[in-house]
Amino acid sequence: MTIGIGGQSTVQALAKLTNMRENIAPITAVEYQKRLNNVQQLMKNNNISALFITPGSNLIYFVGINLMCTERLTGVILTVTGQLTYIVPHFELDSFREHLILQGAIATWQEHQDPVGLVINEINNNLLINNNSSLGTPNRTKVAICGSTSFTTVNKFISGYPDINVVCADEITTTCRQIKSTAEIAIIKTVMAMTLAVQQAAASVLYEGISSEEVVDFIDKAHKKVGATGSYFCLVLFAQASALPHGIKGWQTLALNDMVLIDTGCKLMGYTSDITRSYVYGKPNEHQRRVWNAEKAAQAAAFSAAKLSNTCEYVDQKTRVSLAKSGFSEDYELRGLPHRTGHGIGIDIHESPYLVGGDKTRLAAGMCFSNEPTICVPGKFGIRLEDHFYMTKTGPKWFTSQSLSIEEPFGVGE
Repeated sequence: MTIGIGGQSTVQALAKLTNMRENIAPITAVEYQKRLNNVQQLMKNNNISALFITPGSNLIYFVGINLMCTERLTGVILTVTGQLTYIVPHFELDSFREHLILQGAIATWQEHQDPVGLVINEINNNLLINNNSSLGTPNRTKVAICGSTSFTTVNKFISGYPDINVVCADEITTTCRQIKSTAEIAIIKTVMAMTLAVQQAAASVLYEGISSEEVVDFIDKAHKKVGATGSYFCLVLFAQASALPHGIKGWQTLALNDMVLIDTGCKLMGYTSDITRSYVYGKPNEHQRRVWNAEKAAQAAAFSAAKLSNTCEYVDQKTRVSLAKSGFSEDYELRGLPHRTGHGIGIDIHESPYLVGGDKTRLAAGMCFSNEPTICVPGKFGIRLEDHFYMTKTGPKWFTSQSLSIEEPFGVGE
């Protein structure tokens, strides 16, 4: 039997897990203000007069507010002069105040009023008060709107207020979010360690005949035991289903010598983990071992190529060169790696930049990436080893230890 796979009850495995989040500090108001200062400078550089951010990961990142996006317009305005104004439905004002970390003006709208008009008026008034350009000037004031805002809302800005130049804010918000601070990296290290501990626990409770549904349920409980609110997502695949990167409909039953692929993560203080482990329940055969080793080599090739100033696409290319040496497709076709080598990670599980062909972003200190060059063998099995690294001034560093071998998937890595 593969080392560390099976042999424990769920009760035993859960009992060994402990809360891992107790000594980690949340993002402070000082850091949120620095983020606003950074994006404000980018606004100046791009001749943007105002930024409007709606609920989603950008609202969490810039002001620390986590709200559900609904049909009632809520958000925050940042003008190039530094004025911060929250836009809130009037009847939700008291509850909204409980979320505030950074103080600012609050403008509310009643159910029968136009909230888009309120946003425009607040922008215009703030710019005039600070002796900046006002709406309706010959050059048309440029207003950047968060990329996650619904098209319906954006269209109201465009069709209802032709005197403004509406642009997508992603160009400036993404630039800010690509580089993680020391505090962010500390949180990500912890949340990754939490999920790695859960992965190891999940492997230990496997037995012949267990359903993938039971494993998913255990992983959710295990994530709660280490300090999360549960799993953010969870994918458990056996045998042939592991060759399908995002799984199949329905549940499966584990058989002896099946390939097992578990991809899961949780949230900590807004930040996301995302770790995949692949191993055999039983004894791996030579085909499984060869493909697993090729996957391990491809992951190592990506890490080795992740040097400062190299491009994201260069890392992806080197991964595919490694796969070709092992007899797999060098392109995005099967048999081989049909998707990108990796993605940025932070508040969102998938963030820019991406380790993929065509992404010419140059690696810089503070960027964080997944490294997951999945090998898919249709009709047989798939193997994904997914770990994450962050860029430092001296090169890449792993957040967690990697799988040692197919016989010892939870051994101490390099």
